[in-house]
Amino acid sequence: MPEPQHSAPGAVTHPGLAATGGAATVPGASALRRELLVRLRREGPSSPDHLAASLGASRTGVLQQLRALEAANLVRRETVRHGVGRPRHVYDVTEQAQDLFPNAYGGLATGLLAAIRAVGGEALVDDVFDARRRATTERVRERLAERLPADASVVDRATELAVIQDEQGYLAEAVLGPDGVIRIVEHNCAIHHVATGGTAACRAELELFREILGPGVERETHIAGGDRCCTYRVGSPAD
Repeated sequence: MPEPQHSAPGAVTHPGLAATGGAATVPGASALRRELLVRLRREGPSSPDHLAASLGASRTGVLQQLRALEAANLVRRETVRHGVGRPRHVYDVTEQAQDLFPNAYGGLATGLLAAIRAVGGEALVDDVFDARRRATTERVRERLAERLPADASVVDRATELAVIQDEQGYLAEAVLGPDGVIRIVEHNCAIHHVATGGTAACRAELELFREILGPGVERETHIAGGDRCCTYRVGSPAD
């Protein structure tokens, strides 16, 4: 079940960014582009001249990177007038760029669970995940109703559920094996710190899958248990 992930301090990360040397980078982007994002995040709206001087880069190079970031909706350009004379342009990061910067969502999630456990024990933790599972199940059902016919096959429903999980960072896919069995395979646990801190999250995911695909869904492999991936046996196309 999806939870925001934690970014390493000082990293500039984004879904789909490639990691090099331990830091995530914009695909094909230079170190200058990353430095511009960090500088704008720290200092706020800045002119190309100021950015070039503070980073020791050429104004032409800075403008080139700013325009690329603007095209990606990661920075925006504003016109600022100062009395008589030509207005100047300043740049700032957009809301879309927020996900590029470090966050503490993972730590917040585990901290909140620890607090819930301290207040009401495992029973209250289970209640919280059950409530979240019910809300997630409703959203998934609405999605399936929008994308699939009412009599959609188990293959189609499993495939769409895998797409939903993949969108949440689980690197998920639906696979029809040589034995004729449909499986949903999650190659990543998007809530690994939460999942390894207790059984409630993983139990809730299994129950979610059963509610969407039927009571016969079984977990065959488990990342939290030391396996390479989480595998859910759904059934056969004839089911």
